[in-house]
Amino acid sequence: MERPSATRPQPRPQGAAQATPQGEDNPWHTGAACRRDEVGLFFAPSKEPTAARLSREEQAKQVCARCPVLLECREHALAQPEPYGVWGGLTAAERRVVLARRRRREAELREAARVSAAPRRIAG
Repeated sequence: MERPSATRPQPRPQGAAQATPQGEDNPWHTGAACRRDEVGLFFAPSKEPTAARLSREEQAKQVCARCPVLLECREHALAQPEPYGVWGGLTAAERRVVLARRRRREAELREAARVSAAPRRIAG
């Protein structure tokens, strides 16, 4: 069962005022589109059938697609990492793939830097 994280932006009542630009007194999630939608859309209920999960996740991703803080949300979920739900337009499984790719790319860059910094021998 997927459970919401304590840090998930909470839904706002319909008609609530739009958030002002992000700042120290105004965290990124105050402008999140999911604050205006059903939070249950972003997290799986217990024993959810696959077809229902895929449909719900697609609906959540549609909300994310119009969100002004999509990238901030995604980076938050990747940095935490958030183990459940749709965050920044990505499911938990999709975030695991992104994180694995990032780790692999960082390892490749470290290896390339190590190789280029190694002393070179001139054959002779």
